Amino acid sequence: MGIGQAGAGIWQVPYAPPGILRLPVELLSFRQLRAMDPGGRRRRPQRPAFHVLALVESGSGAHRADFVDHPLGPRTVVHLRPGVVHQWSDVDAVDGLLVLFTPAAADLPSAYGPASSTSRADDAEWRLLRAATAHLRREWEAARTTPAPSGILEHTLAALVLRADALGSAVAPGEEHAVFRSYREAVEEHFRQWRQVSDYASSLGWSPRTLSRATRAAAGVGAKRFLDQRVALEAKRLLAHTDMTVAQCAAALGFSQPAGFTAFFTAHTGLAPRPWRERERGDTQGIDARLG
Repeated sequence: MGIGQAGAGIWQVPYAPPGILRLPVELLSFRQLRAMDPGGRRRRPQRPAFHVLALVESGSGAHRADFVDHPLGPRTVVHLRPGVVHQWSDVDAVDGLLVLFTPAAADLPSAYGPASSTSRADDAEWRLLRAATAHLRREWEAARTTPAPSGILEHTLAALVLRADALGSAVAPGEEHAVFRSYREAVEEHFRQWRQVSDYASSLGWSPRTLSRATRAAAGVGAKRFLDQRVALEAKRLLAHTDMTVAQCAAALGFSQPAGFTAFFTAHTGLAPRPWRERERGDTQGIDARLG
Protein backbone atom coordinates (compact mmCIF):
# COMPACT_ATOMS: atom_id res chain seq x y z
CA MET A 1 0.00 0.00 0.00
CA GLY A 2 1.38 3.35 -0.98
CA ILE A 3 1.43 6.19 1.53
CA GLY A 4 -0.78 8.90 0.06
CA GLN A 5 -0.50 12.62 -0.16
CA ALA A 6 -1.74 14.90 2.60
CA GLY A 7 -3.63 17.85 1.24
CA ALA A 8 -4.99 20.84 3.05
CA GLY A 9 -7.67 18.68 4.67
CA ILE A 10 -8.62 15.14 3.79
CA TRP A 11 -5.65 12.88 3.06
CA GLN A 12 -6.14 11.44 -0.44
CA VAL A 13 -4.70 7.91 -0.63
CA PRO A 14 -4.17 6.49 -4.13
CA TYR A 15 -3.94 2.81 -4.90
CA ALA A 16 -0.21 2.15 -5.17
CA PRO A 17 0.66 -1.56 -4.85
CA PRO A 18 4.29 -2.61 -4.56
CA GLY A 19 6.15 -4.49 -7.27
CA ILE A 20 6.27 -4.19 -11.02
CA LEU A 21 3.14 -6.27 -11.71
CA ARG A 22 0.84 -3.76 -9.99
CA LEU A 23 -1.78 -6.34 -9.08
CA PRO A 24 -5.30 -4.99 -8.54
CA VAL A 25 -5.36 -6.67 -5.12
CA GLU A 26 -2.99 -6.23 -2.18
CA LEU A 27 -2.94 -8.15 1.10
CA LEU A 28 -1.30 -7.01 4.32
CA SER A 29 -1.80 -7.47 8.04
CA PHE A 30 -2.59 -4.85 10.64
CA ARG A 31 0.90 -5.50 12.00
CA GLN A 32 2.37 -4.59 8.61
CA LEU A 33 0.18 -1.48 8.48
CA ARG A 34 1.58 -0.30 11.82
CA ALA A 35 5.15 -1.00 10.70
CA MET A 36 4.60 1.05 7.52
CA ASP A 37 3.14 3.92 9.53
CA PRO A 38 5.29 4.53 12.63
CA GLY A 39 4.06 8.12 12.87
CA GLY A 40 0.42 7.07 13.26
CA ARG A 41 -0.87 8.77 10.10
CA ARG A 42 -3.55 6.05 9.91
CA ARG A 43 -5.34 7.77 12.80
CA ARG A 44 -5.94 10.91 10.75
CA PRO A 45 -8.81 11.40 8.26
CA GLN A 46 -8.01 9.78 4.93
CA ARG A 47 -9.93 9.05 1.75
CA PRO A 48 -8.73 5.93 -0.07
CA ALA A 49 -9.39 5.68 -3.78
CA PHE A 50 -9.82 1.91 -3.41
CA HIS A 51 -11.79 -0.66 -1.46
CA VAL A 52 -10.57 -1.80 1.96
CA LEU A 53 -11.84 -5.08 3.38
CA ALA A 54 -10.63 -5.76 6.93
CA LEU A 55 -11.07 -9.05 8.80
CA VAL A 56 -10.12 -8.83 12.48
CA GLU A 57 -8.69 -12.05 13.91
CA SER A 58 -7.88 -10.89 17.44
CA GLY A 59 -7.54 -7.90 19.72
CA SER A 60 -9.81 -4.92 20.16
CA GLY A 61 -9.84 -1.35 18.97
CA ALA A 62 -11.92 1.09 16.94
CA HIS A 63 -12.25 2.78 13.59
CA ARG A 64 -14.20 5.80 12.35
CA ALA A 65 -15.99 5.95 8.99
CA ASP A 66 -17.74 9.11 7.85
CA PHE A 67 -18.20 10.49 11.38
CA VAL A 68 -19.39 7.24 12.96
CA ASP A 69 -17.21 5.33 15.46
CA HIS A 70 -17.23 1.52 15.31
CA PRO A 71 -15.65 -0.97 17.74
CA LEU A 72 -13.32 -3.65 16.42
CA GLY A 73 -12.98 -7.12 17.90
CA PRO A 74 -12.53 -10.75 16.89
CA ARG A 75 -14.56 -11.69 13.80
CA THR A 76 -15.29 -8.04 12.92
CA VAL A 77 -15.52 -7.47 9.16
CA VAL A 78 -15.18 -3.94 7.76
CA HIS A 79 -15.78 -2.96 4.13
CA LEU A 80 -14.80 0.60 3.16
CA ARG A 81 -15.66 1.59 -0.37
CA PRO A 82 -13.75 4.22 -2.37
CA GLY A 83 -14.37 7.77 -1.21
CA VAL A 84 -15.19 7.07 2.44
CA VAL A 85 -13.41 9.41 4.86
CA HIS A 86 -11.91 7.00 7.33
CA GLN A 87 -9.60 6.73 10.34
CA TRP A 88 -8.01 3.65 11.91
CA SER A 89 -8.44 5.47 15.20
CA ASP A 90 -7.21 2.62 17.44
CA VAL A 91 -5.71 -0.52 15.91
CA ASP A 92 -2.54 -0.82 18.00
CA ALA A 93 -3.77 -4.08 19.58
CA VAL A 94 -5.65 -5.43 16.55
CA ASP A 95 -4.45 -8.29 14.37
CA GLY A 96 -5.96 -9.57 11.17
CA LEU A 97 -5.98 -9.11 7.42
CA LEU A 98 -6.46 -6.07 5.19
CA VAL A 99 -7.49 -6.67 1.59
CA LEU A 100 -7.06 -3.60 -0.64
CA PHE A 101 -8.44 -3.70 -4.16
CA THR A 102 -9.36 -1.43 -7.04
CA PRO A 103 -12.99 -0.85 -8.04
CA ALA A 104 -12.38 -2.73 -11.29
CA ALA A 105 -11.11 -5.79 -9.42
CA ALA A 106 -14.55 -6.52 -7.95
CA ASP A 107 -17.27 -5.26 -10.28
CA LEU A 108 -20.03 -6.83 -8.20
CA PRO A 109 -23.57 -5.80 -7.24
CA SER A 110 -22.45 -5.75 -3.60
CA ALA A 111 -19.70 -3.29 -4.49
CA TYR A 112 -22.48 -0.70 -4.81
CA GLY A 113 -23.80 -1.22 -1.29
CA PRO A 114 -23.41 1.19 1.64
CA ALA A 115 -20.35 3.42 1.58
CA SER A 116 -19.04 1.51 4.56
CA SER A 117 -20.18 -1.41 6.67
CA THR A 118 -18.98 -2.94 9.93
CA SER A 119 -20.37 -6.34 10.88
CA ARG A 120 -19.54 -9.23 13.17
CA ALA A 121 -19.53 -12.76 11.79
CA ASP A 122 -20.81 -15.74 13.74
CA ASP A 123 -18.72 -18.89 14.01
CA ALA A 124 -20.07 -20.50 10.84
CA GLU A 125 -19.73 -17.31 8.80
CA TRP A 126 -16.20 -16.77 10.07
CA ARG A 127 -15.11 -20.25 9.00
CA LEU A 128 -16.36 -19.57 5.48
CA LEU A 129 -14.65 -16.18 5.43
CA ARG A 130 -11.36 -17.70 6.55
CA ALA A 131 -11.59 -20.37 3.83
CA ALA A 132 -12.25 -17.70 1.19
CA THR A 133 -9.38 -15.60 2.57
CA ALA A 134 -6.97 -18.54 2.48
CA HIS A 135 -7.87 -19.23 -1.15
CA LEU A 136 -7.37 -15.57 -2.08
CA ARG A 137 -4.00 -15.49 -0.35
CA ARG A 138 -2.77 -18.53 -2.28
CA GLU A 139 -3.85 -17.05 -5.61
CA TRP A 140 -2.40 -13.64 -4.70
CA GLU A 141 0.96 -15.08 -3.68
CA ALA A 142 1.10 -17.11 -6.90
CA ALA A 143 0.20 -14.09 -9.01
CA ARG A 144 3.03 -12.07 -7.47
CA THR A 145 5.59 -14.37 -9.08
CA THR A 146 3.75 -15.89 -12.03
CA PRO A 147 1.04 -14.01 -13.92
CA ALA A 148 -2.24 -15.86 -13.42
CA PRO A 149 -4.71 -16.63 -16.20
CA SER A 150 -7.04 -13.71 -16.73
CA GLY A 151 -9.77 -13.37 -14.14
CA ILE A 152 -8.63 -15.93 -11.57
CA LEU A 153 -7.48 -13.44 -8.94
CA GLU A 154 -10.54 -11.24 -9.47
CA HIS A 155 -12.98 -14.16 -9.21
CA THR A 156 -11.31 -15.40 -6.05
CA LEU A 157 -11.57 -11.90 -4.60
CA ALA A 158 -15.22 -11.73 -5.65
CA ALA A 159 -16.05 -14.84 -3.63
CA LEU A 160 -14.58 -13.26 -0.50
CA VAL A 161 -16.25 -9.87 -1.04
CA LEU A 162 -19.66 -11.45 -1.66
CA ARG A 163 -19.27 -13.56 1.46
CA ALA A 164 -18.24 -10.55 3.55
CA ASP A 165 -20.98 -8.28 2.24
CA ALA A 166 -23.61 -10.92 2.94
CA LEU A 167 -23.06 -10.10 6.63
CA GLY A 168 -24.52 -6.67 5.98
CA SER A 169 -27.64 -8.08 4.30
CA ALA A 170 -26.82 -6.59 0.91
CA VAL A 171 -29.82 -6.26 -1.39
CA ALA A 172 -30.40 -9.30 -3.59
CA PRO A 173 -29.73 -8.86 -7.31
CA GLY A 174 -32.81 -8.27 -9.44
CA GLU A 175 -34.60 -5.60 -11.43
CA GLU A 176 -34.95 -3.25 -8.44
CA HIS A 177 -31.29 -3.70 -7.62
CA ALA A 178 -30.30 -2.80 -11.19
CA VAL A 179 -32.39 0.37 -10.94
CA PHE A 180 -30.83 1.33 -7.60
CA ARG A 181 -27.32 0.63 -8.84
CA SER A 182 -27.87 2.96 -11.79
CA TYR A 183 -29.37 5.60 -9.54
CA ARG A 184 -26.57 5.38 -7.01
CA GLU A 185 -23.92 5.71 -9.74
CA ALA A 186 -25.74 8.73 -11.19
CA VAL A 187 -26.01 10.34 -7.75
CA GLU A 188 -22.27 9.91 -7.22
CA GLU A 189 -21.63 11.62 -10.53
CA HIS A 190 -24.16 14.44 -10.36
CA PHE A 191 -25.14 15.16 -6.75
CA ARG A 192 -23.33 18.51 -6.87
CA GLN A 193 -25.50 19.67 -9.78
CA TRP A 194 -28.78 17.70 -9.70
CA ARG A 195 -30.96 18.09 -6.61
CA GLN A 196 -34.28 16.66 -7.81
CA VAL A 197 -35.12 13.00 -8.33
CA SER A 198 -36.84 14.02 -11.56
CA ASP A 199 -33.43 15.02 -12.97
CA TYR A 200 -32.17 11.47 -12.47
CA ALA A 201 -35.40 9.92 -13.69
CA SER A 202 -35.16 11.84 -16.97
CA SER A 203 -31.51 10.87 -17.42
CA LEU A 204 -31.94 7.19 -16.55
CA GLY A 205 -35.27 6.55 -18.26
CA TRP A 206 -37.28 5.51 -15.19
CA SER A 207 -40.05 7.31 -13.37
CA PRO A 208 -39.34 9.02 -10.01
CA ARG A 209 -41.66 6.49 -8.39
CA THR A 210 -39.62 3.59 -9.77
CA LEU A 211 -36.39 5.14 -8.50
CA SER A 212 -37.87 5.72 -5.07
CA ARG A 213 -39.27 2.17 -4.84
CA ALA A 214 -35.93 0.63 -5.83
CA THR A 215 -33.96 2.91 -3.50
CA ARG A 216 -36.24 2.14 -0.57
CA ALA A 217 -35.83 -1.61 -1.19
CA ALA A 218 -32.03 -1.31 -1.37
CA ALA A 219 -31.20 1.48 1.09
CA GLY A 220 -34.25 1.75 3.31
CA VAL A 221 -35.06 5.34 2.31
CA GLY A 222 -36.72 7.00 -0.66
CA ALA A 223 -34.80 8.38 -3.62
CA LYS A 224 -34.99 12.01 -2.47
CA ARG A 225 -33.83 11.18 1.04
CA PHE A 226 -30.97 9.11 -0.39
CA LEU A 227 -29.88 12.02 -2.57
CA ASP A 228 -30.08 14.53 0.26
CA GLN A 229 -28.11 12.24 2.57
CA ARG A 230 -25.33 12.05 -0.02
CA VAL A 231 -25.16 15.85 -0.28
CA ALA A 232 -25.19 16.22 3.50
CA LEU A 233 -22.40 13.66 3.87
CA GLU A 234 -20.17 15.52 1.42
CA ALA A 235 -20.93 18.77 3.24
CA LYS A 236 -19.81 17.16 6.51
CA ARG A 237 -16.61 15.94 4.89
CA LEU A 238 -15.76 19.42 3.59
CA LEU A 239 -16.59 21.16 6.86
CA ALA A 240 -14.74 18.68 9.05
CA HIS A 241 -11.67 18.00 6.95
CA THR A 242 -10.95 21.17 4.99
CA ASP A 243 -10.54 24.85 5.81
CA MET A 244 -13.08 25.94 3.19
CA THR A 245 -15.46 28.67 4.30
CA VAL A 246 -19.18 27.99 4.49
CA ALA A 247 -19.62 30.01 1.29
CA GLN A 248 -16.95 27.92 -0.47
CA CYS A 249 -18.58 24.69 0.70
CA ALA A 250 -21.91 25.93 -0.59
CA ALA A 251 -20.42 26.72 -4.00
CA ALA A 252 -18.57 23.38 -4.17
CA LEU A 253 -21.86 21.56 -3.62
CA GLY A 254 -23.81 23.55 -6.19
CA PHE A 255 -25.80 25.86 -3.90
CA SER A 256 -26.36 29.28 -5.45
CA GLN A 257 -26.38 31.02 -2.06
CA PRO A 258 -24.71 30.22 1.29
CA ALA A 259 -28.07 30.81 3.00
CA GLY A 260 -29.62 27.94 1.06
CA PHE A 261 -26.76 25.66 1.99
CA THR A 262 -27.02 26.65 5.66
CA ALA A 263 -30.76 25.93 5.69
CA PHE A 264 -30.24 22.55 4.01
CA PHE A 265 -27.41 21.54 6.34
CA THR A 266 -29.27 22.63 9.45
CA ALA A 267 -32.36 20.66 8.42
CA HIS A 268 -30.30 17.49 8.00
CA THR A 269 -27.96 17.74 11.00
CA GLY A 270 -29.75 19.91 13.55
CA LEU A 271 -26.87 22.41 13.59
CA ALA A 272 -25.76 25.21 11.31
CA PRO A 273 -22.47 24.59 9.45
CA ARG A 274 -20.18 26.65 11.73
CA PRO A 275 -21.38 25.18 15.06
CA TRP A 276 -21.32 21.70 13.53
CA ARG A 277 -17.72 22.19 12.37
CA GLU A 278 -16.67 23.44 15.80
CA ARG A 279 -18.29 20.48 17.52
CA GLU A 280 -16.84 17.91 15.11
CA ARG A 281 -13.32 19.33 15.28
CA GLY A 282 -13.54 19.45 19.06
CA ASP A 283 -14.53 15.76 19.13
CA THR A 284 -11.68 14.85 16.77
CA GLN A 285 -9.12 16.73 18.84
CA GLY A 286 -10.36 14.89 21.90
CA ILE A 287 -9.81 11.55 20.17
CA ASP A 288 -6.31 12.61 19.11
CA ALA A 289 -5.45 13.65 22.67
CA ARG A 290 -6.61 10.32 24.09
CA LEU A 291 -4.59 8.40 21.52
CA GLY A 292 -1.48 10.56 22.01
